[in-house]
Amino acid sequence: MDATLDQTWVQVSFSQSTTVPQLLHIQAACSHIPNVTADPFPRKHTALDLAAGVRYDTTNATDSNVAQLQECLQKFPAVVGFTPTDTGDEGD
Repeated sequence: MDATLDQTWVQVSFSQSTTVPQLLHIQAACSHIPNVTADPFPRKHTALDLAAGVRYDTTNATDSNVAQLQECLQKFPAVVGFTPTDTGDEGD
């Protein structure tokens, strides 16, 4: 149980006009960042999935890794939000 309390995440949100191919392209373009992993995208892509955004697991990432992720994502106009969180923030 304690291990789950130490998890950290970055929630990335996208503009409402973002398409599934754009989202997949952005994920692929930023997949090279060490110690950062995007949650798998559901097999069936819907507008609701896009509205939820993408969560990146940054539990083992350094501050530099998270900064690299943010820098990579900022290259894409479709990205409108970058919110670091931890499991302690969930359920509030």
